[in-house]
Amino acid sequence: MENLGVKMKMGVPARIFAILLKVSPSPVQNKLWKWWYQKLSKAHNKKDFRFMNYGYIDSNPPSLESFDEPYRIFIQLYEMNIRNVELHDKKVLEVGSGRGGGASWIARSMNPSSLIGVDFSGEAVSLSNEWYNKQENLNFIEGNAEDLPFPDSSFDIVYNVESSHCYGNMSKFIDETFRVLRPGGNFCWTDFRDDKTMKLTNQLFLDSGFKIISKREVTEEVLQALDLINDAKKERIGELVPKTIRRSFETFAGIEGTPVYEAFKNQKLKYFCYQMVK
Repeated sequence: MENLGVKMKMGVPARIFAILLKVSPSPVQNKLWKWWYQKLSKAHNKKDFRFMNYGYIDSNPPSLESFDEPYRIFIQLYEMNIRNVELHDKKVLEVGSGRGGGASWIARSMNPSSLIGVDFSGEAVSLSNEWYNKQENLNFIEGNAEDLPFPDSSFDIVYNVESSHCYGNMSKFIDETFRVLRPGGNFCWTDFRDDKTMKLTNQLFLDSGFKIISKREVTEEVLQALDLINDAKKERIGELVPKTIRRSFETFAGIEGTPVYEAFKNQKLKYFCYQMVK
């Protein structure tokens, strides 16, 4: 949990939030993160703001429909995370589905039999179900990553994109992911950590019973994406986000000069991608 304070610094609300996270036990941390995401969702409910990840620059970019092109950089992070797994006709779960943009693209493009997005922000879930209600193989529900509301062996594939750094108990999340996967099922995970925390996270994957098929660092590709869209993202935040949380939102979005951006730049934080199997 050491990287949480880095991501949320800057601006009085975010500084207070970071301090509370550091001194709070796991259940309280989860409630704090839920409050924060609810606040973000209420502050900005525009449909054109469908993604919350940092993006990814791909040397072998996927083909996209014209209406997906404005979101290419963000979609590429999702595609990179799942590209070595077959989703066609599979039962798929996204843990931490946010505003639903990634799940919507995967449900349309990869044709799983069903895709459920679970998120602990009721506001985000409501918006996602409203925006994507015409996709028959896609649904969003409110739920806790550390106590997933599904029976054992429910899914063929679980994926998680830039969300788990918010969880109060990473071990519980990994154990829950293992539980809801069918034997032979795939877990695709991508997120950022400092070196010490990543070493511990890697061990948690192994301790839970997962076999690590592949792992790699993708910090440079994520940083390139942040650089490419920095000015446009900052301008968009200025247009759409209330002044009271604008600086905190810029930090959350990884705008140049904010602590999370600088941590990527100086390698204090690194971005990773794992594919695992049960």
